Amino acid sequence: MLKKLTRVTERLTQAFALVGGAIILVQMSWITYGVIKRYFFSDPDGMVTEATALLLFPVAFLGLAYTLRENAYPTVTFLGDALKGLAKQCLLTFNYLIMFAVGLFFSYAAVSAAFKSYESGSASEILLWPRYLFWIPSALALVLFTWYVFLRMILIWQDQEKLDQPKGSRS
Repeated sequence: MLKKLTRVTERLTQAFALVGGAIILVQMSWITYGVIKRYFFSDPDGMVTEATALLLFPVAFLGLAYTLRENAYPTVTFLGDALKGLAKQCLLTFNYLIMFAVGLFFSYAAVSAAFKSYESGSASEILLWPRYLFWIPSALALVLFTWYVFLRMILIWQDQEKLDQPKGSRS
């Protein structure tokens, strides 16, 4: 059951990362359009700066869980590689507990901000886009990250034999 739940969560992490990548393509195209319009046609687009800046916020969090899935965070591994068994489990659990606590804090803050921005009806300054449209994907991404950290922490204690395998031999 836990492995199936983890696989579903990992697929969600990939979907969120793909959405983040699509937003980056939109930003890239929009910025290019803005530069061409400003410098070749002397007619600047008043939306491009605020729109692409607002889109940066969800992009910053949509790939967070996927990065954890791919073990792409910068880490110092010499201590973890030197340890075996229970000591390694405890070290990895401590690392995940820190990530979980930070994820929980930011998840709470983002979900709270999403609700508050929806209730207040706040909008961006120039475009008047509702701010909750940017908070909701960010909040969902942070909740997904926190959930995935929790699952990985549980898996550490279930999959002791995987801990002693060299990196890259993931099954």
